[in-house]
Amino acid sequence: MYAPERQQEILRLARDGGRVDVVSLAEEFQVTAETIRRDLKALDRAGLLRRVHGGAIPAGRLDFEPDLAERETTAADEKDRIAQAALAELPADGTVILDAGSTVARLAAAVPPEASLTVVTHSLPTAARLADHPGIQLHLVGGRVRHRTRAAVDAWALRAYGEIRADVALVAANGFSAEHGLTTPDLAEAAVKRAAVAAARRVVLLADSTKYGQEHFARFGGLPDVDLLITDSGLSPDDAAAIERGGTEVVRA
Repeated sequence: MYAPERQQEILRLARDGGRVDVVSLAEEFQVTAETIRRDLKALDRAGLLRRVHGGAIPAGRLDFEPDLAERETTAADEKDRIAQAALAELPADGTVILDAGSTVARLAAAVPPEASLTVVTHSLPTAARLADHPGIQLHLVGGRVRHRTRAAVDAWALRAYGEIRADVALVAANGFSAEHGLTTPDLAEAAVKRAAVAAARRVVLLADSTKYGQEHFARFGGLPDVDLLITDSGLSPDDAAAIERGGTEVVRA
C-alpha cells in the first residue's frame, strides 16, 4: 500500500471511530510506529487530522475529551515534574483553589504532611487525595458530577465559587495558546473553571507542553488571566518567551 492510500484509510478510521492511535495503526497496516507518525504529521499539516498524544483525532472535533484513565497516563513524567514545581506556589497557612485535572491531582498527592492550608476543590479525585491530610481544611464544592472528569459542575459549584476569595487558584486546561486562550471541551466545566479563576487573587496554570497550541470547544479565559504557567521543557524557549511577553511568567519544569 502506498503512503497516500494508507493515509486515506487512516483518515476514514479516524472519522468513523473518533480517534486513532499509533500502536493500533502500525499493527493494522504492518508498518513501523514511525511510519504512522509521519502519516499523522502529513494529515495534520493538511488540516485533516489533529495530532494528540499517542494518536490523532479528526480536525474539527473540538469537543473531544479523553477519559480520566487516559489523562492519568498521558505525559506522566512531565506532570509529576510540573506538580513538584507547583508546590512552591502553595501559600503557608493560605487558601487555595484546586481545579479538576490530572496534573492538579498529582499536586494534591504531593502536598507535604507538614503543610497547613485551606483547600477548596470541585474535583473528587483531588479531594480524595487530601481527605486524610492532617494539616488541610478541605472544602468540597458540590454540584452535578461529570462522569468523564469526576468534577462538580453547574449552579451549586458556580454559587460556591462566587462566595469565596482565595490566595491562589491552581487550574488546568485541555488547551492553551495566546490566540485562543484557555480551553476545555465542555461548557459546564469551563464555567466552573472561569468561576475558580475569578475567585483567586493569583492564578497558576498547570499544563504540560502537549497542550500548547491546542484548541477546544469551550473557552474559559485568556493567558493574560494567568499570572504563572508551569509547564515542562517540551515548550520551546521561543514559545515561552512569547507567552512571557504577554505578561504571564513561565516556569519550564
